[in-house]
This record gives sequence, C-alpha cells and structure tokens, in this order.
Amino acid sequence: MENNSTIIFVILYFGDYAWYIPHFIKSCKFNPSINFLILSDLGSKFKNIPDNVTIKDYSVSEFQKVASQSLGFPISIETNYKICDFRPAIGYIFPDLIKGYDFWGYCDLDVIFGNIRSFITEDLLSKYDVISARHDYLTGCFSLFRNNSTINNLFKYSKDYKKVFTNKYNYCFDEASNAYIQFMNNTPINKIKSEVQSMTEVIKRLDSEKKIRAYFDFLLLEGLPGNILWDNGTLVFKKEYEILLYHLIKLKTIYSENIDVNKNIPNKFKITKKGIFYPFKNI
Repeated sequence: MENNSTIIFVILYFGDYAWYIPHFIKSCKFNPSINFLILSDLGSKFKNIPDNVTIKDYSVSEFQKVASQSLGFPISIETNYKICDFRPAIGYIFPDLIKGYDFWGYCDLDVIFGNIRSFITEDLLSKYDVISARHDYLTGCFSLFRNNSTINNLFKYSKDYKKVFTNKYNYCFDEASNAYIQFMNNTPINKIKSEVQSMTEVIKRLDSEKKIRAYFDFLLLEGLPGNILWDNGTLVFKKEYEILLYHLIKLKTIYSENIDVNKNIPNKFKITKKGIFYPFKNI
C-alpha cells in the first residue's frame, strides 16, 4: 500500500550538542516519506542533511514569544527540559508548520529509528487519531497526532494545562506526570492520582468515552537489551524482532562518542549492552 498519509515531526531542542544526533539524522534519512523539522539553537553547522530533514535556527526566547501569543497567556520556560511539557501543544502553537500534513508528531533526538512505515501503516493511520509507541502511556520519544482542530486542541482537556504552561517546573505533561507506575499497572483511568492531568490521562479518558481513537502498543526498546542491529534503516532485535525505534535514554548514561556534527554514520551498525559498534563497511 502506498504511503498516502503525510507526516511531519516537529522537534524542539535547545542546549548542548549531543553525540547521538548524527545517528538520529541518519535514521531519519532512511524514512524518506516522513519529514522532520528541528527547531533548535544549535546553529547551522550541519552538512549533508537529508532532504526530509530541516534544521531551523530557533531560540528559547522565540518559542516563548510565539507560544505565549498563540496560547493567550505568558508561559514559563526556564530550563531546556521544560520544553517537553509544551510538545502536546505543537499543533496548536505552530499551525503553519504542520499545514497540509495529515499527521504531526514529536520525538526525542536520543532515538534511532527503524522503518517507521513498517509500524505506522496506512491501515493504522486510517483508524486512529493518536498513536503512542508504548502500550501503557503516551511516549514523549514518539507520538503522532491527526492534524485536525479537535486533536490539536487535546491538551486543553487537561484541567491543569495552564498550570503546567505557566509554572517553571517540568511536570512530564507530555507523558504521564508522576503517575507512570499507575499506568504501567493498568490502573483504571478514573482511579489515577497525579499531580496534574497529563496527556496520557486526557487521551485515555477521551478514548474510553469514544470521543477520539487512540492506539497504544509496545513498539520500541529502551534500557540496555543489547543485540540490536541497525541495517540500512531497519532495526532488528535478537536477529528476529523488528522494532520501531531504540531509545538511548539509558545507553547514553554509560556510553558516548566524540562529538562530531558531521560524523559519517555507516549504513549498518550494532548496538550492544555497552555501546554502538561499527564492524561493517558501507557498500
């Protein structure tokens, strides 16, 4: 089936350059039917950026101004990590950036994608309005939203969204706030106790009320599982299981590489429990 549904990921990233960004960009290149827009203060040092990746110079102060104007009240953002709280409102804050796309999404830069369309199929996109890469809560490292007025305004269904956006504290609003364990334990939505109503709570509640259609499935790997092969855009675990993405959230705490903005990442490499290795030559 043709990839008729258009998708754009809008990524907000402020702060220091990270060694894994070339790996992220390389994996984006092998998903040519999907566009990636990175708004960042990293500067224009990148070379050989794939056609489906755009890196636009953007500052925290610019975001604060645009977001405050769009939302109608002054927002608070004092740390780079706080930006995660605003990700569910990207479709609302940046309507011009997502105009014409069927779906918009956000993701982290510390991920290595496999073949996204192998998992995010046309059949799936036709049936669901929100797609998460975990079965239990909405994932900040990969989430997709149908581009329409109802879905772009979902964040407003949280009674706490103004509290989240005007407080400097990071609430993990884009995921599960402080209720991760409750969602992991499949606590009924009406029994969730949390500091703020997160997007997971909002989406699961509206889905249970049949007001939207949400898809939660375990499509990624995190932690230190080892035995992962990235081969020309496909991620395979234990030589058997294809995966959507590998999230480096744990690996990056024990492994790093020399920072090289334009590092040449080969078309095939291994991810072990200890790091990333490049035993293969490009063909």
